[in-house]
Amino acid sequence: MRLGTRWTSGGAIPASVPEALHEQIGQVDRLIEVDPRPKWTLTWLEGRPVAELENGAVVSLDASGRAVVGQIDDDTF
Repeated sequence: MRLGTRWTSGGAIPASVPEALHEQIGQVDRLIEVDPRPKWTLTWLEGRPVAELENGAVVSLDASGRAVVGQIDDDTF
């Protein structure tokens, strides 16, 4: 079993978040202009990491292991 974690957008990304997601999470964080900042939640879906922001943005790995950004209401997720 893998436990997820939560953190505030724009803050330090926890060590438990795979490095492969860091760049895309950072790109999304730079777009956030609200205060208080929303929180990210890291979960694991079928063994793959999924970081979801409270506004519906999602950073996950595609089948090739590349980090991608989408929205929770996309058919992709």
